Amino acid sequence: MMTLTTMTISYKRVLRIDIETYSSVDLIKCGVYKYVDADDFEILLFGYAFDEDPVQVIDLTTQALPGQLLTALTDPKIIKTAYNANFERTCLAKHFKLLMDPKQWRCTAVHASYLGLPNGLGGVASVLGLDAQKDAKGKNLIKYFSMPCKPTKINGGRTRNLPAHALEKWQRYIDYCRQDVEVERQMAKKLSRYPLPDQEQLLWVLDQQINDRGVKVDQTLVTHAMECDELSKEKFINDLKNLTGLANPNSGPQLKNWMEQEGYEVDSLAKEAVDVLLKEVESKKVKQVLKLKQLTSKTSVKKYAAMERMVCSDGHIRGMLQFYGANRTGRWAGRGVQIHNLKRNYLKDLDLARDILRSGDYELLDLLFGNVPDVLSQLIRTAFIPEKGERFCVSDFSAIEARVLAWLANEKWVLDVFNTHGKLYEATASRMFNVPLELIKKGNPEYELRAKGKVATLALGYQGSVPAMIDMGALRDGLKEEELQGLVDVWRSANPNIKKYWYAVGKAAIKAVKCKKPVKLDSNITFIPTSSFLFIKLPSGRRLAYFKPKLYQGKFGEALCYEGVDSNKRWSRVDTYGGKLVENIVQAIARDCLAVSMQRLDQAGYQIRIHVHDEVVISHDEDKDCLKEITEIMGQPIEWAPGLPLKAEAFYTSFYMKD
Repeated sequence: MMTLTTMTISYKRVLRIDIETYSSVDLIKCGVYKYVDADDFEILLFGYAFDEDPVQVIDLTTQALPGQLLTALTDPKIIKTAYNANFERTCLAKHFKLLMDPKQWRCTAVHASYLGLPNGLGGVASVLGLDAQKDAKGKNLIKYFSMPCKPTKINGGRTRNLPAHALEKWQRYIDYCRQDVEVERQMAKKLSRYPLPDQEQLLWVLDQQINDRGVKVDQTLVTHAMECDELSKEKFINDLKNLTGLANPNSGPQLKNWMEQEGYEVDSLAKEAVDVLLKEVESKKVKQVLKLKQLTSKTSVKKYAAMERMVCSDGHIRGMLQFYGANRTGRWAGRGVQIHNLKRNYLKDLDLARDILRSGDYELLDLLFGNVPDVLSQLIRTAFIPEKGERFCVSDFSAIEARVLAWLANEKWVLDVFNTHGKLYEATASRMFNVPLELIKKGNPEYELRAKGKVATLALGYQGSVPAMIDMGALRDGLKEEELQGLVDVWRSANPNIKKYWYAVGKAAIKAVKCKKPVKLDSNITFIPTSSFLFIKLPSGRRLAYFKPKLYQGKFGEALCYEGVDSNKRWSRVDTYGGKLVENIVQAIARDCLAVSMQRLDQAGYQIRIHVHDEVVISHDEDKDCLKEITEIMGQPIEWAPGLPLKAEAFYTSFYMKD
């Protein structure tokens, strides 16, 4: 792991870069690493500016990059910056066959995300009101020059547009590239008022190294999974046709009409609606149709197709992790395969199911396991495999969010649980229902209380109520809707300090904005208002940013809102409250704990291949036993979090899975 001392190099100049490229590979669907892996990949335009010099654009279709620039690309004393620097860095490395050390780069997209600003160069420029704005017509130019085109009689059957085919458009493309460099420069200046912490820059460097490294994919498994899925869905469709007599039972309107003829009028056939219908309908035939409908609609297996699209020529997938992808908390987000929402694996004979799928014996897979789509979903993780001669060590934090929340709120009984037996769900149920802990164990009737303790713990920590419990699966777990409010009440009574903490955080945030001065909640959290932001300073020193905070009169009195991305992914005013702010704070601190552990693991020489939520997947020599050291590193105390009871668990596996 790099230390902060690596940031003390005396940099001579800053080189701002924007490039325009071509590849036959779809950048959005396949990611930049597969994009540059294409044989026809090339950089078309290289826009740049040193410091405050005028922006220049080199047309690489007719010119070579000047020696000064080529040298600057690897000069450790020249900082390279770009918006989404991972793209420029990866493209330049491939095009010029150079090592693009991420230590020499800065990413203004990361800086903007750190400050809670929108995704996209144009969106940030607009929100900040920069003098230079992104050219909205650029999308059409990108489509014309940087993507394959459909061959027609008019264009002579060509599959690509070259500069000579539209010289005027090409000049506009050059101007577009030049403008992007200027926009990025103005943005960087504006953001420099609120610097990205050195520690976050170092973490981004580690993130780039992990993304560059990638993870190997079992392409045989992926190919057979996609084929098996097609065959099983074809069978389900035929079964639906036989049961309903419909020509296209996948058609929502046709199936709704059929349901109506069977005596069931339905408004929706979405997954949630079908789940409810299955509990309500009495007809065996209709139940069978609904179950088949669920099987044909299963979408998680589409991740296999994403893997096939993203895998590079060396059998690795790269770029699945987006640094600061969740810009409110700073957590990573998934890209491409979306590894953050993979289905858990519950199959007892996971190895056997995996081997049968790889062999292509789909009938045997169906015979032994049934519900093929569910089996395929559970096997998605297992498509990620270690290098030859290595094995995976999967290590994760135990109940990290619950630990952080109890630590912040000083809910002592929860901390005592984590510092002793660790059975939080049982202990929660014991406290909620005044039942001795030792009775809540398998075989006893009291054990059913554990499910209530679990769903309450997972759903209610951030001021959630009945809807939160339903979203967390309370009804699917057998709880009755009429008992949920009572569970909310007893959980809050059992966790008085956490309940107090929600309101303390909400009041402190409002006070900071109202009084326009910092409010220190405790030794861990401080609210800091500025002319444009409300910052929440975390124990690590990192800050959460809320852009243009504003007070208004809400349903329950004075309330707080800010500008951000809403639930519909639009930039608008977003309401917040104590519990929601606590959720942001807890998840951000949990992220910072993972970041510290990842850097410690990297410093110890461990190669992280991927990480998901609070879990890291390390690939190392299969003859080396490192479980103890890895869990010790993950569970080491953190200087800025004294008293936080961290604990990690780990296991070895020959493919990625959940233990």
